[in-house]
Amino acid sequence: MRLSARGKMKRVCVRFYAELNDLLPHHLRHITFPHFCDNRSSVKDLIESLGVPHTEIDLVLVNGESVDFAYLVQAGDRISVYPVFESIDITPLVRVRPQPLREPRFVLDTHLGRLARYLRLLGFDTLYRNDYTDNELARLASAEHRILLTRDPGLLKRRVVTHGYWIRASDPQQQVREVLERFDLRDAMTPFTRCLRCNTRLHAVRKEDLLDRLPPMTKVVYDEFCWCATCGRAYWKGSHYRRMVQWIETMAAMRESR
Repeated sequence: MRLSARGKMKRVCVRFYAELNDLLPHHLRHITFPHFCDNRSSVKDLIESLGVPHTEIDLVLVNGESVDFAYLVQAGDRISVYPVFESIDITPLVRVRPQPLREPRFVLDTHLGRLARYLRLLGFDTLYRNDYTDNELARLASAEHRILLTRDPGLLKRRVVTHGYWIRASDPQQQVREVLERFDLRDAMTPFTRCLRCNTRLHAVRKEDLLDRLPPMTKVVYDEFCWCATCGRAYWKGSHYRRMVQWIETMAAMRESR
């Protein structure tokens, strides 16, 4: 066996549970497998070396006992790694992730533009630009206490990111369902309260104040309007409104199948 700069490598046994297996190579999924790690590896370093970001994990058991991320791995350890628990009370154990943020606020990477629009439609504070760098995403997540949503699991391994989630689905509507389920957000939706373009909260405005900005037929047919003070966009209950309401009702009622 080769030696590291810190001494001999240590052999441990590892198993990941439930959706954490999505992040593993196929040959390591749903099995207990041997793994060799550095003599001074923390359990967090070991887990992330296998491709699973710390933001995805709720509980780590070593030889049947719960530990935090700082635990130094010992030769012969049997390590079990669990995702976020939604219905099981693990209060007596050591949860390794921070408590949920009081208000669900998001920042999304450049691959999730349509998801950002859907989340804004549902009323969630969602930052998105198609030119955010990885450093900017991590900084915004940390400085503004936002949940980082990304298609790049490597981005979630940054120490500064405390709340995040790797989006599994590629279809934007499936992504919405995934986020609503993962963060239990269906009761927190406040549709039609944010600008789809810039994320600013909307406020009601008189039609008279918008007349020079509205299409001719819109001035005649509609009387209720909302306004974005940041980008100047006006909103009204036009032809797409009924379809959007039906879609929102579907999102509110659906539970993602597992």
